[in-house]
Amino acid sequence: MTVTIYDVAREAKVSMATVSRVLNGTAVVKDETKRRVLDAIERLGYRPNAVARGLASKKTRTIGVIVPDVSAAFVAEVVRGIEDIATMYDYHIILKNSDAQLSREIDLVGTMWEKQVDGLIYMTNRLQKEHVDAFEQAQIPVVLCATEDPERRIPSVNIDSARAGRDAGQYLLSKGCKRVAFVTTEEGLSVLADRRGNGLAACTGFEQFIRIETGSGRYETALPKIRACLENNVIDGIVAATDELGLASIHAAQDAGLDVPRDVKVIAFDNTRLATMVRPEMTVIAQPMYDFGAVSMRLLTKLLLDEPVENYSVTLLHNIVERQST
Repeated sequence: MTVTIYDVAREAKVSMATVSRVLNGTAVVKDETKRRVLDAIERLGYRPNAVARGLASKKTRTIGVIVPDVSAAFVAEVVRGIEDIATMYDYHIILKNSDAQLSREIDLVGTMWEKQVDGLIYMTNRLQKEHVDAFEQAQIPVVLCATEDPERRIPSVNIDSARAGRDAGQYLLSKGCKRVAFVTTEEGLSVLADRRGNGLAACTGFEQFIRIETGSGRYETALPKIRACLENNVIDGIVAATDELGLASIHAAQDAGLDVPRDVKVIAFDNTRLATMVRPEMTVIAQPMYDFGAVSMRLLTKLLLDEPVENYSVTLLHNIVERQST
């Protein structure tokens, strides 16, 4: 993989700004620190980006956007919101796909720093210490979009995922469901999905609550796992962590000879186009996807323009959109 300035900074145990000072000679750096940086550059074979070096300390009117999967319908709608507000404030975006891989996510922070972006909007399934360390090294404004920082260290825009999970559970209880399954990714893969599941599990009134883990959460891997569970358990309600998993749940129920919604009711999170492309159309906990992006970008512009910020952790509202699957 390409060696970035972040790798050099981590190897030398200094900030990316210090590495930049050594490369550009823009400030006095202690001899011992300079030696550590140059040694790290030699060991790693780092080749600095000449264009980025020429832009040092100048505003570029660009915003870095790092997302887990640019092909996902949810992400596409979020990016639309980011781009619309960025255009309004005369910023351009640089969009990068991380494949939800921690090492690539960290590398991309360094890449964005080298491109001298003015700020960063960041989406990840699970914020970890390595992310926070990389943000601190980059020393640029960062806003987390549809991403949760439990310690509230970084400005963020999200919904109350635990409450949304409880709302989904209460809705199924109101429909008479007693034996409910939560269809989700591998445990620990997505902190938001885990919080939804915890909120759902906290609902009182279920006779049975089971969790169906589907690995990465892709339709093709989820379908056989959900079908096997339905064939071996009497389930009358399903909450899916995403629309894609909701689609897999409806098809798995039909493959198992069950009728949706007569035998099993299905509700999913997101409200992408998939929700109305399946039959029966899917009831959802609708997330404000466009607003995730738009509000994140507006919050970032406030940080960049030194405008007053009343709330660094913005919680947007979710709602239930009832369709034929329940």
